[in-house]
Amino acid sequence: MTDFLLYLVVSLVLLFVGLFLMEVTTKVKEFTLMAKGNKAASYVLGGRLLGLAIVLYSTAANSISLMDMVIWGAIGIVAQIVVFYLAEWLTPRFNVSQSIEEDNQAVGLFLLLLSVSIGVVIAGCLTY
Repeated sequence: MTDFLLYLVVSLVLLFVGLFLMEVTTKVKEFTLMAKGNKAASYVLGGRLLGLAIVLYSTAANSISLMDMVIWGAIGIVAQIVVFYLAEWLTPRFNVSQSIEEDNQAVGLFLLLLSVSIGVVIAGCLTY
């Protein structure tokens, strides 16, 4: 029971740290936009949250210790942030940040699915 609680608390802390780091390292401020009713921002934020949760699930399920989970969870968080920047760089037909701010729901849904897809890929890479 103690191990379960430790892993749960550490996983939730990593989840919120990852979400915070994504918020401060990207141009778009999803929480602010969501407060104004921007659906695209909520899709993006929800996708990031789910993608991170998938990565953290894998780290908890496959780690050999709590510290191992923290290390691989941090690597997963960094990988998610890097992939967001890659997505913006690889989509020259439209500006991702501007599209989210303009509530382009198609772009928001694309980024949601991208975050989840990358989360699954990263999670698979974290199994050993």
